[in-house]
Amino acid sequence: MKYNFFLFLFFTSLVSFSQTINLNESYLTDYLRTSQLLGKFKSDVSFTLKPFDIGKNGIEINKEIFDTEKYAPTVLSFLKGNGKIKILPIDYNIEFNSHHPYNRNNGSMGPNRGYQHIISAGIYAEIGPLSIQLKPEYLYSENKDFQGFGEGPNGHYSVIWVKRYKQWNKIDKPERFGEKSISKTLIGQSSIRLNFKGLSLGVSNENIWWGPSIRNSIMMSNHARGFKHITFNTTKPLKTKIGNFEWQVVSGRLESSGYLPANSDFQHAGTNIYIPKINQLAQRNDWRYFQGFAITYSPKWISGFSSGFIRWTNMYSALVEGKYTWMNGSPNWFPAFGNLFRKNDEYVDYELQTDQAAGVFLRWLWKDSNAEIYAEYHHNDSKQNLRDLLMDSDHSRAVTVGLQKIFKINTDIYLFSWEWTQMEQTASRLLRNAGSWYEHAAVYDGYTNEGEVLGAGIGPGSNSHYFALNRIRQKEKLGIALEIIDQDNDFYHEAFASARDPRRYWKDFNLHLNFSKKYKQFWLSSNLMYSRSLNYQWDLKDYAIEYYHPGNDVNNFHMTLKLAYLIPLAN
Repeated sequence: MKYNFFLFLFFTSLVSFSQTINLNESYLTDYLRTSQLLGKFKSDVSFTLKPFDIGKNGIEINKEIFDTEKYAPTVLSFLKGNGKIKILPIDYNIEFNSHHPYNRNNGSMGPNRGYQHIISAGIYAEIGPLSIQLKPEYLYSENKDFQGFGEGPNGHYSVIWVKRYKQWNKIDKPERFGEKSISKTLIGQSSIRLNFKGLSLGVSNENIWWGPSIRNSIMMSNHARGFKHITFNTTKPLKTKIGNFEWQVVSGRLESSGYLPANSDFQHAGTNIYIPKINQLAQRNDWRYFQGFAITYSPKWISGFSSGFIRWTNMYSALVEGKYTWMNGSPNWFPAFGNLFRKNDEYVDYELQTDQAAGVFLRWLWKDSNAEIYAEYHHNDSKQNLRDLLMDSDHSRAVTVGLQKIFKINTDIYLFSWEWTQMEQTASRLLRNAGSWYEHAAVYDGYTNEGEVLGAGIGPGSNSHYFALNRIRQKEKLGIALEIIDQDNDFYHEAFASARDPRRYWKDFNLHLNFSKKYKQFWLSSNLMYSRSLNYQWDLKDYAIEYYHPGNDVNNFHMTLKLAYLIPLAN
């Protein structure tokens, strides 16, 4: 009977990963990273590739810090211990927004006013090198109406709508996902893999995070819903004579949201401003082929230091399948490993139909100082050659820089965190417009999956500053944070530069209260946020005579609650 049950799991689990701390439980990863700063967790883990694998082929964790058996207790053991079935925690995540959507790194959740929640449970099975993780999700979202672009007290002229659509036509990023509440059952954080000595090959739907950043990972995060992919990756640092290596190679399928942007039937000068998202064969909603890789190297001679490289490509399936018959050359299924520079590319038209990015990152853990610094530096699209990269290095770049430092005052422990991200185009745009990150002139869905960007949650053209101070007591954290966001300055400059109007910047000032704690079988994480948006939707109020008068300023209250229940079956 038990073998029939196992076979049922094997044949019904079409997507998959070895036992992991999934990104819906980001507070657990955050706890381990803080433990590393305190010197209580392995210093050779770079925290640049997530989720963490904690199966028998994954990262070893001291039970006093985090008991993996209590996290996922064994309910059935067979084949003399070579086969196991474990039960995974029950996750319940809920969000609420009072005025307009605020969502960051929340996986299957989307932009929403009102409340939304995800509940997830599952099992993990392994037999020899084979592992199966089945962790589906149920999503419900109120999806209430809210004040969108152009709906403020002063609104926007038609020419501004044209410029807004100049960007919206290059990305699948609707303001609102339909006009009704949303109820869905999803594959969630599921996978199936073959694992051997720190290596893993399989298929998965899990969310992925690349790079050392904590809030705004530029290249890959869990801001969007997970996508179906094939993965070849390390499950723990691989030790060599020159240091440790970690990597992940992913090939997957990205989908469109199926929702239109606001006011999509609007016409300007008798012309529709919305351009349907079609490939070069005029096919709507063609799925996109994604391939990317991330590799991290930690040199043996520099303690705590890690650096790495990331590259991804994104194109319509018709292109990779060779259906664009007029193009030179034969597209292949490994474009991420192709030429970095256009000069060396024989197929220029193929290059122009491909969305891509590449860049580097680093993290340096200072154990003696209980501190770390990290940074990401990436370029959108490809350079012409090495000279172009050296001469105009600011062109199309995005950057994240951050640090964390622990202070001990008497018996209390405090953690200071800072992270700065700039997605806005630099002054290089004045001579050579690079376009906004995650948007593309030929891949009209942009770098998205089901309507949300796969990278930094602040979105195209935006910048962010984040400051936080937390008090830590064992498995409890209490803190306050200030977040300042420049909302899509790329659009602002495009829309209002000709009018020379410096008053309309949309800027958010967000005050956060954070709390997390482990209590018996529960892990709890919560965030309460008050947000003051100045010039919300870049809109002014025109009731005042003075030039600098209050704009369309609004308040928003945001709440996040994450709860994991560890089922108490372990001895």
